[in-house]
Amino acid sequence: MATDGQKKVVVIGGGIAGMEAAAQLARMGYDTTIVEKQARTGGNVANWDHLFPEGRLAGEVVQQLYQKLSPVRIITGSSVKKADMLEGQYILTLADGSVLTTDALVVSTGFRTFDAHRKEEYGYGIYDRVITSADLEGMLNEHQPLFPGRHKGPRRVAFIHCVGSRDEKVGNRYCSKACCAMAVKQASKVKELYPDAEVYCFYMDLRMFDRRYEQMYLDAQAKSGVNFIRGRLSEASEDLQGRLVIKAEDTLMSKPLKMTVDMLVLMVGMEPASGARSVAEMLKIPVGHDGFFNATNELLEANCSGTPGVFLAGTCTGPKTIPETIADARAAATAADAYLRKKS
Repeated sequence: MATDGQKKVVVIGGGIAGMEAAAQLARMGYDTTIVEKQARTGGNVANWDHLFPEGRLAGEVVQQLYQKLSPVRIITGSSVKKADMLEGQYILTLADGSVLTTDALVVSTGFRTFDAHRKEEYGYGIYDRVITSADLEGMLNEHQPLFPGRHKGPRRVAFIHCVGSRDEKVGNRYCSKACCAMAVKQASKVKELYPDAEVYCFYMDLRMFDRRYEQMYLDAQAKSGVNFIRGRLSEASEDLQGRLVIKAEDTLMSKPLKMTVDMLVLMVGMEPASGARSVAEMLKIPVGHDGFFNATNELLEANCSGTPGVFLAGTCTGPKTIPETIADARAAATAADAYLRKKS
């Protein structure tokens, strides 16, 4: 409950960026509300298993963030449908018709994973054993057997990098930043679960930019026995025995490659969240050609939208790792605080 004179902030989106931004704003003394369209907070991370490179459980990280939200009002299963400015405040109309007033907004609409159905040549939705990295993460998180009924496990598993990223054909030129490290983590996990399986990663370029990720990649080769092939998949099909036949090119050897595998894992990239563009139109936030939000100044005002009192946090402005997302959320809270202090 807001006290007299207490400024209000609404955070649109309850993923890890929205949770952290809201916690920081509440700590600063603002009456803070999260509006999250899903039934729970945590966003994509709530569905994941262990996080690289430390191996912490994703659920523990989300719970740690949630514990800081006791002063925050959380509205789930709803979204902002209309925003009007009146006497320096935003009047927000939610999907259920209820109304919120706020002095500032933090937009943290997050991301969605690329829809692998759009790469028909890879067979997602056609062949049962073609899954996405998000599917695999959910299976690991829920402790589901990857190959039920197979006592000996798989003979071969292939991971395909850059599905929906760095791809002119689907309109996504950008790198999704976290996919390479996630592929290394998941491939190592599959080797841990099925030590006798051959595990392959087909990559364009390995972008292991964090100082700890390179060691994770080296350990995947030396300790886990994961094989890395520089080349892009051209197509996948199914043989008479129900195994997957993949065709690719080994670009280091400059020769075509054909391989039969038991499972194909597509490392899907990040795209702007569904509904993000309507939020941008409603709040007059500039949007890039890729659909992510553009800040006023990427170098010095990366959390400012250009619309007075509206700030940006997390992956709504582009792909980020979890540490980057948390840092960005704190920066957005600081920017909102500076705005409200100046406004007082």
